[in-house]
Amino acid sequence: MADEAKAKGNAAFSAGDFSAAVRHFSDAIQLAPTNHVLYSNRSASYASLHRYSEALVDAEKTVELKPDWPKGYGRLGAAHLGLGEHEAAVTAYKKGLEIDPSNEALKSGLTDAQSAASRSRPVPPPNPFGNVFSGPEMWAKLTADPTTRAFLQQPDFLNIMQDIQRNPNSINMHLKDQRVMAALGVLLNLKLHNPGEEKADVPEASSSPAERKRSAEAEPMKEPEPEPEPMEAVEEEKEAKEKKLQAQKEKEAGNAAYKKKDFEKAINHYTKAFELDDEDISFLTNRAAVYLEMGKYEDCIKDCDKAVERGRELRSDFKMIARALTRKGTAYVKLAKCSKDYDLAIETFQKALTEHRNPDTLKKLNDAEKAKKDLEQQEYFDPKIADEEREKGNEFFKQQRYPEAVKHYTESLRRNPKDAKAYSNRAACYTKLGALPEGLKDAEKCIELDPTFVKGYTRKGAVQFFMKEYEKALETYQEGLKHDPKNQELLDGMRRCVEQVNKASRGDLTPEELKERQAKAMHDPEIQNILTDPVMRQVLTDFQENPKAAQEHTKNPMVMNKLQKLISAGIVQMR
Repeated sequence: MADEAKAKGNAAFSAGDFSAAVRHFSDAIQLAPTNHVLYSNRSASYASLHRYSEALVDAEKTVELKPDWPKGYGRLGAAHLGLGEHEAAVTAYKKGLEIDPSNEALKSGLTDAQSAASRSRPVPPPNPFGNVFSGPEMWAKLTADPTTRAFLQQPDFLNIMQDIQRNPNSINMHLKDQRVMAALGVLLNLKLHNPGEEKADVPEASSSPAERKRSAEAEPMKEPEPEPEPMEAVEEEKEAKEKKLQAQKEKEAGNAAYKKKDFEKAINHYTKAFELDDEDISFLTNRAAVYLEMGKYEDCIKDCDKAVERGRELRSDFKMIARALTRKGTAYVKLAKCSKDYDLAIETFQKALTEHRNPDTLKKLNDAEKAKKDLEQQEYFDPKIADEEREKGNEFFKQQRYPEAVKHYTESLRRNPKDAKAYSNRAACYTKLGALPEGLKDAEKCIELDPTFVKGYTRKGAVQFFMKEYEKALETYQEGLKHDPKNQELLDGMRRCVEQVNKASRGDLTPEELKERQAKAMHDPEIQNILTDPVMRQVLTDFQENPKAAQEHTKNPMVMNKLQKLISAGIVQMR
C-alpha cells in the first residue's frame, strides 16, 4: 500500500538515509500517482542529496496536483534556490505566502532567497576619480586656474566636461584631449605633464584603503547551499487530522440538510467532505442517497461505483461496500421498465449480500425477483394463446398422451396464470401419471382461483382418494356438493369414500390394508394431533375400561368425529 511505502520513506528521511527515502517515495508514487504529498517528500529527499533538478521536477508536480497547498511552493523555492535561480525562488515563496501569509517556513525561505538574489547582482566598478566631477566645486576650480579658465570659453570643452559630470565613467573617451588632462590635473591638485614631459606619478584609485574596501565588497560572496526544508511529518499529520475533522463537520451539515429535504445543500456538503477526506466513502454513499431521493438514479449509481472502487482500494469495512451496492441496486430497480432491467438490480443485490448479509438487502433482492417474475408474466400474458394451448392439451389428453398434455397446459398457464380450467385439466393429467402431490397442488389452486368451479373439487377428491386419505376426500366432495348438490361425479366420489370408511369401521380390512393405513395415518399431522390430545386419550381408555363413561362420550359430536377419523385410519377398530 502507498501509505506503508510513505511511512518507510519518512523513517528513512528522519534517519538521514535520503537515497532510501527517494526509493520508498518512488514506490509509493507508483501506487498513488496523484498524491501530492509523496512528490513533495521526494522533492525534499532529492534536495537533501543536492539533486536540485530532480527536486524541481517533483516540486512542480506537487504544485500542479495541489495548487492551493502552500508547502508545495516551499519545495519549489528550495529547488530553485539550490539551482541558483534566486529570482524564481523569490517568486515561488511569494506565491506560497499569498495562500498562507503566516507560514514561517515560507517567510524564512523568502528571506534567504532575497539575500542570495541581492548578493548575486553585479556591482558597478567604483569611479577611480571619486567625486571630483560632482557639484559646483568642479566649475569653481576650473575657473580659478588660468589655464583651464581659457578652456571654459570653448563650447566643445564645456560639452565634454558636462558629459563627464553626468557620467564620470565616460572620461576614458576624452583622455586623449589635452584640455581634459589639464582639467583633471587641476581637479586632483596634480600637475600632469604633456607627452613630451616627464609623466607625473598619478596614484590609482584602487590603491587607497577606501577603494580596496569597495573592491572587496564588489566581489561576490560564496553562497551557502540551501538546506532542504524538513519533512515536518508531524505537521502533515496534524493537517490531515484537521481536514478529517472538517470533513466530518461537512457530513453532519449534509445530514441535517438531508433531513430537511434541502437536497442541493446536502450534496454540496457531502462533496466538500469528500474533497477534504477521500478516505471515508460514507460521504459518497450519503450523496448517492440524496441523488436517489431526487430521482437522479444515474448519478446515484456513479457515486456508488466510485464508493465501491475507492473502498476496495482502502480496504474499507465490508458493511460500507455492501451499503453502496445495495443503494446501487435500489437505483437500478427505480430505473427498471421491463423484466430484463431487473437483472442488474438482482445481480447487484446478490453482490451486496456476499459482502454483508443484511436483512434489508435480502428483502430488496426478494422484492426485485418477485417484481421481475410478475413483470415477465405480464409481458407474457395472452389469454387468446392460453386458450389455444389449453385446447391442444385437451386433444393430447383424449389421446392419453398425458406428458404432452401437461406441457401444453403449463404453457397455457404461463400465458394466463388465472385460468382455473387449465389448473383443473393439468391436475387430471398428473393424477393419470401418478404424480399425486402435483395433482393435489393444482386442484387446490383451481379451487382457490374459482371456489364455485366444482371440477376442482372432483379433481382434489380423486387425488385424495388415490392417496387413501378417505376422510379428507369425503370432506372435499361434501364441500363441492354445497355448490352443486346434484353433481353425479361428486356423489359417486362421496359414495366410494363412505364405503372405504365403513369397511374400516366393520373391521373388514385385510392385515396388509390395515397395516398400510396405520403407517400412513401415523404420518398424518391431524391423526397425530388427535392421538396426543389428552381428552381423546382418556376417551380411548374409557372405551376399553369404562363402558358407562364411553356411552357419555358418544353424545359429543366433536369426539365422535375424531373417533371416526381414527377408525378410518385403522388406528381404532370396533368389534
